[in-house]
Amino acid sequence: MHPHYYSYLIFWLLVTTILFKYGYCESSSIGIGYQFTLPVVVGISSGRAYLMESSNEIKNEPNFKVALSVEAIEEKFFCCLEVFLGDVKVWNSCHYTRFYMVDKCVLDFTQDGVLNLKGSKDTIGWTTATSGQGVQRLQILRTGNLVLVDGLNNIKWQSFNFPTDVMLWGQRLNVATRLTSFPSNSTSFYSLEIKNNKIGLYLNSGDSSYSYWEFKPSMNRNLTFMALSSKGLELFNDQGKKIAQIRSRKYDPPLRFLALGNKTGNLGLYFYSPSKAQFEASFQALNTTCDLPLACKPYGICTFSNACSCIRLLKEEEEEGVGSGCGEGFRGGFCGGGVGGKNEVDMVELEDVKSVLRDYDHDYRRGNNVSKTQCLEMCLDDCKCVGASFNSQACFLYKLVGGLKQVDRGSGMSFLVKVPKGSTTSGTHGKSNVKKWVVILVGVVDGMIILLVFGGVAYYLIRKKRNSHGDTPHN
Repeated sequence: MHPHYYSYLIFWLLVTTILFKYGYCESSSIGIGYQFTLPVVVGISSGRAYLMESSNEIKNEPNFKVALSVEAIEEKFFCCLEVFLGDVKVWNSCHYTRFYMVDKCVLDFTQDGVLNLKGSKDTIGWTTATSGQGVQRLQILRTGNLVLVDGLNNIKWQSFNFPTDVMLWGQRLNVATRLTSFPSNSTSFYSLEIKNNKIGLYLNSGDSSYSYWEFKPSMNRNLTFMALSSKGLELFNDQGKKIAQIRSRKYDPPLRFLALGNKTGNLGLYFYSPSKAQFEASFQALNTTCDLPLACKPYGICTFSNACSCIRLLKEEEEEGVGSGCGEGFRGGFCGGGVGGKNEVDMVELEDVKSVLRDYDHDYRRGNNVSKTQCLEMCLDDCKCVGASFNSQACFLYKLVGGLKQVDRGSGMSFLVKVPKGSTTSGTHGKSNVKKWVVILVGVVDGMIILLVFGGVAYYLIRKKRNSHGDTPHN
């Protein structure tokens, strides 16, 4: 029997009692005065109750549902109001700020037209703040927009105005708005941002923002907003005229949503496949692993075989017991703590390595028509700089060593990594050792994969030949 069997039983008895008391709303609207309570049960990591469901004109496709949920993280419980399309969460109230509570989560639709999430002692953790606006109903529209409307069906509050990491068909996002996504294993976050001349994907780390993909209208035309149609993502100017479009594949069904990947930071356009009963991507901005911003950990390089290699910069006698060796010992930065001055650091060059991250929006962090030596000096002069990307056209400075990928030999690209003085063997000989180590490691990783592939093919051919001669052993 499951160790939490009785906890599950008690939880669902409570939910069943609540649903019997308040009712499961099969319609697409709820009136003022409605209240629903979802209890917290120790030993259960999550609980969810569906409150509303939209009607759907598209056959064989899932409807939108509104749910109240309780989830546990690090032994604490938080409460969210959520919108689902099938099993895909397309909006939630705790995307940016979680409401933590102790024993229960209450959805309270007050007589004054305010929708609140409350905990014990009537503590309010989230609110629509729509008091005095004549709100009468909470509705889920066929577009997936969760709205509060007055008696004349005028929208007073809508979830479309508070985008998360998903953009739905029919939703409109204006310049200076963005979608955001938060990887669970990183302090950084991704964003899809709409600017005057482009849309772009960004990795945000501390006070820095690095672009890793962008799409611009032709002829430098300015855009005002974007919307998702059934056939693609469309960009419009201030007169409402379409000026650019990212199209879905020709024969795919109509698009349902755009999503910014929580794990990868990739951008995708998604349609529903009735035959597979799931959503599939019709378009993805990045199609190879090594183009993803966090394909490898900091101080790691994504190789041609889509494997990750650590940059090991420590002295040979200190390498034992280091573990991964991915920048351990100096990831904290070079400002303060006695480390950071030009005389206290070295720069190590990694040839035929580049970063997929760029800081296009801040010219003061980029130098054009500079030599490799000048690029190196620019990073040495800035204690916040931990690395620099150099090619024949530009020098980019970085506050993180990430997004690194291997490129073809002779590309003219290199990445310069700042390290504490003495962390490599002294002199140019030490720098050469580091470069050799990276090349050798990459070769070993790729070579192992090639050997495994050819070994498997050889084994298959030998077995096939034996079978054809009746040499297969019998039991």
